[in-house]
Amino acid sequence: MTEQYANVNGVKLCYEVFGDGYPLFLIHGFGAKKESWIAQIPDLSNHFKVIVLDNRGAGKSDRPDSEYTMEMFADDINGLMEHLGIEKANIAGWSLGGMIVQNFVLKYPERVNKLILINTNYGFPDESGPEVYKNMRLDEIKMKKEDPVKAWWSGARSSFYIKFRKQLEADPSKKWYGLWSAEELIELSTIDPPTEKDVNLQAGALKTHNTFDRLDTIKNPTLILVASHDRLMSKSSMEQIHEKIPNSKLVVIDKAGHSSPLSKAPEVNQTIIDFLKA
Repeated sequence: MTEQYANVNGVKLCYEVFGDGYPLFLIHGFGAKKESWIAQIPDLSNHFKVIVLDNRGAGKSDRPDSEYTMEMFADDINGLMEHLGIEKANIAGWSLGGMIVQNFVLKYPERVNKLILINTNYGFPDESGPEVYKNMRLDEIKMKKEDPVKAWWSGARSSFYIKFRKQLEADPSKKWYGLWSAEELIELSTIDPPTEKDVNLQAGALKTHNTFDRLDTIKNPTLILVASHDRLMSKSSMEQIHEKIPNSKLVVIDKAGHSSPLSKAPEVNQTIIDFLKA
């Protein structure tokens, strides 16, 4: 389906819908965009109506200058659901997307059927955490201006399990699972990339994320997908989320880094399908 736009909460959000069936929203991460789900859309849209969107400040959506908060991101999802006439849906979030989804289900529990949290956390112990992520992205933006290929491979070091990354380096044109190649991801990274302003504003939203004391109020069935070798979001943090959410299931994706939805796409996709169909 082609890209469409919805006017929501004073911003124009870009979204796409794939497939038919019960709706499933996929929420992307920090400095990313809806195409992050390139390895999920084909499989999942065979079973569900998959809705992907560019968050405010990302991709083809509006990038307002005002500060961002987790509540704003949550309200944007709610507004898009209203625009689409969807009362209730399954919802998945990866990294920052997982943080947004936590805030969404806490504010709009009646809108959520099942919840999926991928490589995320419940908050930061102090303000240094968001600063680390912000500085990583700002360094990547500077590098991308000079050499987008070098910038992508630099980011790959913290995104992929080392053995998998070595395979990517050995053959960047190899099509993984018939879904994506490193060369394709590099090309995607040059289209509608985040600016320094976008990164600063998204980092500001990270500082408003703290759900730990409220996680036990989430009653929705929840799947927690954690990568065994995630260098960006700790396994222990996700184990704590699992302990706090009463009706949750923890699945460890072995030999995978933060980008496990890409590197372990078949396993991740089947785990999601099985959970949502149970």
